[in-house]
Amino acid sequence: MKKKQSQEFKTIQSTLYLKRKEYITPHYIRITLEGDDIPLFENTTIGVNNKVFIPPPGMNTIHFPYIDHQTMEWVYPAKEVSPSIRTYTHRGIDLANNELWIDFVAHGENGPASAWAINAQIGDCLGVMMRDAKTELYTKADHYLLVGDATAIPVISAILEDLPRSATVCCVLEVYGTDDIQRIETDAMVDFHWLFNPTPEKGSEMAEYVKNLQLPTINRFGYIAAEFSTVKSLRTYLRKEVGWQQHELYAYSYWKTGKSEDHSQKDRQQENQEIA
Repeated sequence: MKKKQSQEFKTIQSTLYLKRKEYITPHYIRITLEGDDIPLFENTTIGVNNKVFIPPPGMNTIHFPYIDHQTMEWVYPAKEVSPSIRTYTHRGIDLANNELWIDFVAHGENGPASAWAINAQIGDCLGVMMRDAKTELYTKADHYLLVGDATAIPVISAILEDLPRSATVCCVLEVYGTDDIQRIETDAMVDFHWLFNPTPEKGSEMAEYVKNLQLPTINRFGYIAAEFSTVKSLRTYLRKEVGWQQHELYAYSYWKTGKSEDHSQKDRQQENQEIA
């Protein structure tokens, strides 16, 4: 199977192995990985998305896709050995101890990534692919609006950990319940709003909650990451009704209700491009 690649960029592609896993809340599993290639990730930015490659059940080998340099197309392995590919956040790295960790939302076994994280045993493998480059995770400002559901807590945590003491932040986070509130280290002045939604696949009130807040008006930046409908509603509100400019807002949907990541990708990308 082949898929066209518009341009080639340098990537890190590695098979890593489960060293340790920990439920940091009832619905959050921290997966700590180890492997000889961990030092290759030194030049990446904490909080940036990566692709994870989950092997088929019963297999502990990753068959990566690769670029055919003559056709510049991705070549994918046969279906029976092909890994499931999902987008996750590079949450942390410890070069001294040769560790890299990724936080997984544990939402049952109906998705390959959550199922893998729940069932993974020490030594099980996971493929990881990232761009080998530093990336600007957010735009520098004085005032921030950070909004995300459970899938966005890793990236929003990375932003908060990086913000200076002078920054003021309105941070709205939706989790399953009170037991899923996480302690997030930050020097910034943050007003946390924790919302609770035990059935996020059935909808969210997060967009309406944000619309009723007093939001920053000058020298501001917003980072929104959540389900498709929530992001669409908030992007339209902030850009069309409140007047936020394109450079003041990053809003991206990580998932869409009723569809897997690969089947919703086209819808999410199209929506992300509609409001420029």
